[in-house]
Amino acid sequence: MKKVMVLLAGYPATGKSTFCGELLKRHPDLPVIAPDDIKEQVWDEFGFDSLQEKDELEKLVWKRYYSELRHLMSDGKAFVTDYPFSDKQRPTLVKLVAEYGYRAITVRFVGDLDVIYKRSLARDLSQSRHLGHLMNHYHKGDVLADRSKADALVTRQLLEERCVTKGYGTFVLGDLIEVDATNIDDVDEEAIVDRVDELARS
Repeated sequence: MKKVMVLLAGYPATGKSTFCGELLKRHPDLPVIAPDDIKEQVWDEFGFDSLQEKDELEKLVWKRYYSELRHLMSDGKAFVTDYPFSDKQRPTLVKLVAEYGYRAITVRFVGDLDVIYKRSLARDLSQSRHLGHLMNHYHKGDVLADRSKADALVTRQLLEERCVTKGYGTFVLGDLIEVDATNIDDVDEEAIVDRVDELARS
């Protein structure tokens, strides 16, 4: 697989990372670039005391993200990138794909928003979730035993606004494989990997 960018897009909490693991079983050398991983690194590095400061750090996150993409693309490497992409990122991604002559394959995970909200909330309330996602103030080492008291938890209304208004559920770049992830146990991950491979070879 050369000069292929696989975008795992769509709604949050739909099993994108789980599917990525399945893809890596077949392609263990594929680099994975996730903006959320970069966000967590930046939050730990700098911390923030307000939503305004958090928003300012977001600019650095995307600068680092696109820099990493350029590095991989300049080497002609295939890679995976995992995020609820929206129209905000699309122009830059379109430009990079054209500039470096890449094939884009979007695997878009969608589903019933009520079900997905319950999964998203359960993930946010877990201690394994990076606290920076849930707060408007954070510094490395901060602890919140009761995650339900976080001041930036995503509400059902906000989730719908992001998924619908920001275009999480309509984002596509290149070829599209859409996955109904309402029930993650019903997702045939191996068949989706087969389809990704098929498109990458065509």
